[in-house]
Amino acid sequence: MLISVLEKINDFNEMIFAPIDNLVGNLPLEEWVLDAITDSLHLLPFLFFIFVLIEVLEFYFSDKIDSCIKRARKRSVAVGALASIFPQCGFSVIASSLYSRRMITRGCLIAVYLGTSDESIPILLAHPEKAHLIIPIVGFKLLIAILGGYLIDIVSGHFNNQEIINHEDSVEEVLEEAHEHVHEEGCCNHKPEGVNKIELVLHPVQHTINILSFILIITLILNYILEHFSITEILSNSSHHYIQCIASAVIGLIPNCAISIAITMMLIKGTITFGAAMSGLLSNGGLGLLVLLKNNNIKDTIKVIGILLAVSIFSGYLIEFLT
Repeated sequence: MLISVLEKINDFNEMIFAPIDNLVGNLPLEEWVLDAITDSLHLLPFLFFIFVLIEVLEFYFSDKIDSCIKRARKRSVAVGALASIFPQCGFSVIASSLYSRRMITRGCLIAVYLGTSDESIPILLAHPEKAHLIIPIVGFKLLIAILGGYLIDIVSGHFNNQEIINHEDSVEEVLEEAHEHVHEEGCCNHKPEGVNKIELVLHPVQHTINILSFILIITLILNYILEHFSITEILSNSSHHYIQCIASAVIGLIPNCAISIAITMMLIKGTITFGAAMSGLLSNGGLGLLVLLKNNNIKDTIKVIGILLAVSIFSGYLIEFLT
C-alpha cells in the first residue's frame, strides 16, 4: 500500500518536474552532472514530506520513547533496538550518554547502534522503486540488534557483574545532557524539545536542504566514478563482495549522517551488494559514537567499537551468504 502511494506521488512528481528537467537538460554540462542534478531535485518533495512526518512524530512522542528506555533499564536491549529503528538523529546520542554513566548495559548500547536507521529509511522512501528494501533492511537490523545485544550482555556478564545505576534523578540529568548534545552536534543544530509548531515546518525545510546537498554531492561522486571507471564490473565480481562488507562497515563507523546517505545511495545505484550495505548501515551509529568518544573511557570505547565492527562485518557476510 505504501509503495503504491509513493509510486503515485512519484508519477505526479515527474509531471511537476518536467519543465525543470527540460531547463536542466539544456545546461552546458556533462551528462553525468545533469543526471545527478535531476535525480537530486526529484527527491525534494519526498524528503520534505518524510521529514515533516518524522518531525511531528518526534515532537509528540520523543518523551515517551525516552521514558520507556528509562524504565526498561537492564531489560532495555529490545526496547533500545525497537526505538532506534525510528529515523531520528538523537536516540543513539541518548543511549551513549546513558551508557557512559552505566545506566544501560553494553548490549543495550550496541543494540541501539545496530538498529539506528538514521537517513537510510527517508532516502529509500524517496525512491519508490527501491522502497521494498526498507522491510528487509529494518527487519535484519532489528533482528541483529536484539540478538546481538542480548548475546553481548550474556557473554560480558553485564547482568550480573556490572552495576547499573537506578537513581531516577541521575537518569533525568543524563537525558537532559544527551538532548544538549543533540542540539550541539546535530546536523541542523536542532533540539526537538521546546520547539514551537512553526518549527515543525521550518526544521524539515532546513533538514531537507542539508540532506539534499549531501545527496547531490554523493550522487555527483558516484556518477563520476560510474562514468569514468569500470567500478560496476569490479564490484559485481563475487570475490570482492566480502571485501565490500569490511570496507562498508569501517566507513559506517564515521559519525556523520552523510555516511548512511552514501551507503544507501550506493545500494540504490547497485555499486555495492545488499550484504555490504547492511554491514555499513549496521555499524553506522550516527552521532552516538562521537558522544561516546567524548564521555566514556577510551579502553571501554575501543571495546564497544570493536564489537560493533565485528558484529556488522559478520552480519554482512551472513546476509551475503544467505542472499
